[in-house]
Amino acid sequence: MTTKRPLVLVSVMLAMFVGAVEATIVSTAMPSIAAELGGFSRYSWIFSAYLLMSTVTVLIYGKLADIFGRKPIFFIGLTIFLIGSLLCGFATTMEQLIIYRLVQGLGAGAVMPIATTIVGDIYSTEERAKIQGYLSSVWGISAVSGPVIGGLIVQYMDWKYVFWVNIPLGLLAMAGIYLFLQEPKMERKVSIDYAGAILLTLALSSILFWLVEGGQSFGRLSAISYLLIIVSAILFIAFIFVERKTEEPMMPFAIWKNPVILYANLVSLTTGVILIGVSSYLPTFVTGVMEERAIIAGFTLTAMSIGWPIASSVAGHLLIRYGTFKVSFAGGISLVIGSLMFVWMTGDSGPLWAAVSSFFVGIGMGLTSTSFIVTIQGAVGREQRGAATAANMFMRNFGNTVGAAIFGAVLNATLLMSYSKEGIEAQVDDINLLLTEESRNMLSLERMRSLQYALDHSLQWVYIAVAMFAVISFLLILKIPRGKVIQHDND
Repeated sequence: MTTKRPLVLVSVMLAMFVGAVEATIVSTAMPSIAAELGGFSRYSWIFSAYLLMSTVTVLIYGKLADIFGRKPIFFIGLTIFLIGSLLCGFATTMEQLIIYRLVQGLGAGAVMPIATTIVGDIYSTEERAKIQGYLSSVWGISAVSGPVIGGLIVQYMDWKYVFWVNIPLGLLAMAGIYLFLQEPKMERKVSIDYAGAILLTLALSSILFWLVEGGQSFGRLSAISYLLIIVSAILFIAFIFVERKTEEPMMPFAIWKNPVILYANLVSLTTGVILIGVSSYLPTFVTGVMEERAIIAGFTLTAMSIGWPIASSVAGHLLIRYGTFKVSFAGGISLVIGSLMFVWMTGDSGPLWAAVSSFFVGIGMGLTSTSFIVTIQGAVGREQRGAATAANMFMRNFGNTVGAAIFGAVLNATLLMSYSKEGIEAQVDDINLLLTEESRNMLSLERMRSLQYALDHSLQWVYIAVAMFAVISFLLILKIPRGKVIQHDND
């Protein structure tokens, strides 16, 4: 029996949709969840727990998929994800929900990299460039449909179904992969790098915990903060030492010697930072400074989700003709244009300006991400494709986490400086009063204008930081070798 590629592609896209829609659909339901379960102080951990585990495990799953094959590891990861989804619906306290989200994230680390790797296995390099456009469209569809589905479920059903809706879709994806994907027999000697996996998990958990909780649960300059940094640094050094000695390393450093893979992964890190900066704070600017409704703020962000899949589809065709450098170069320019438009944006610019800025960033993300994943998969053999794909996705996830910490610190610090400079008596949380029309109406005009000024000024600094990362991305892209570096498959 041979692999039925169209049906496998549909199954892969379904699995990716389940993973991609999770963030937006849960965000929509979180106010209802917090209202029922309480524990608002732990609100951020509902997202952090999922992000932490999925980021930590993505590299491990990628390597295991190279050793044992895509299907068994994909099934294990998706099964854990679905069990976590089922348990989330039964949570009766915020603490329980956080634990179940950790379980969900533990499985989610397998879904994206292995789904993308399966596509890399069953399509040739030239076909892969076009197919990536379909995979990227999943992100656009999930970004647009997630809030709608989440809103309908919360309004007409129960928040529990936000998690349970994953189960039938996930089972359908598993059935499609099981029935229609035929893998070659694995003839490699199995040698699992347990020491590397444990050291990597502990090192990443330490640094991600510091990034997520630093400045909230403990101070950035506290003893706990320094301890976490020192521990994670020691663990990373130990991990590198082990990986250089072991026969089957969890992270094959040899692939990073390829300049295309090296710079593609570095740009994925910086674009991950940009992505979280735009998606986290654009709605705040549109509602708080421009005084627009939440639905308009959502539209400005959706523009990025529209630009991304369009650019990915175009990138697939351009890659074959022009090669990685030219396509990613165009993406880098688009990222710089979009981020500079955010820097120049004011409260009077209007939501259309915000949407166009967002669209340019989406175009840049689509051109670069598609170029990199296709090129990376073409530059390595089948036996390293899982690890190489996972490494690229890990860098973007890690960029998200780093970005969230950087921009959160920038925003809070500049808000407090603005309050002090203008003589405003306020806390950081007082900005919440600007985010709905009802709460704005409760403020005096003078109070509202002073808070808006502080928020506008602070977000300008966030966007300057975003623009700096866009420029860094562009400079890194300039280091990518010229010419058509896509290679034919060597497996």
